Amino acid sequence: MFVLGIDPGLSRCGYACVEAVPRGRSRARAIGVIRTDAQAPLPARLAELQAEIVALLDETRPAVVAVEQVFFQVNVRSAMATGQASGLAMAAAHRAGAQVVQYTPTQVKQAVAGDGRADKDQVGRMVQTLLGLDRVPEPADAADAAALALCHLAHSPLARAALGAGRP
Repeated sequence: MFVLGIDPGLSRCGYACVEAVPRGRSRARAIGVIRTDAQAPLPARLAELQAEIVALLDETRPAVVAVEQVFFQVNVRSAMATGQASGLAMAAAHRAGAQVVQYTPTQVKQAVAGDGRADKDQVGRMVQTLLGLDRVPEPADAADAAALALCHLAHSPLARAALGAGRP
């Protein structure tokens, strides 16, 4: 089972494709960020992001796409860009036939670090541990995307059964 986590953003959109391994440690199959040029016009940036997400979905073929649900951001411009990126990701995932789920930052932190108030450093280190990586994924958007995928694996009854009812 492949889960694609997406930490939406217009300048940096984190992604991580995580494979649930029966009775073993989950594995990262792809992890990174999609970047767009902040100087480019908004429609061009959105089109580029959409094309990159579609290509990523074609390459990874996830069963589920987990997207961060953002409730609050201080900067309205940033909130709008995040919402636009999130909408593109969800629509592309649905079109590709993947199940789309959303988790709040608190749910992700709780599932991965055991504390809904964990900081980015704690989440990054837990992602490194849970996926058996040599180092914490960078930038933080990539680690956050991996945390989203791991959160879904922790919450999904089907994934838990495949993993022997344990944590990923």
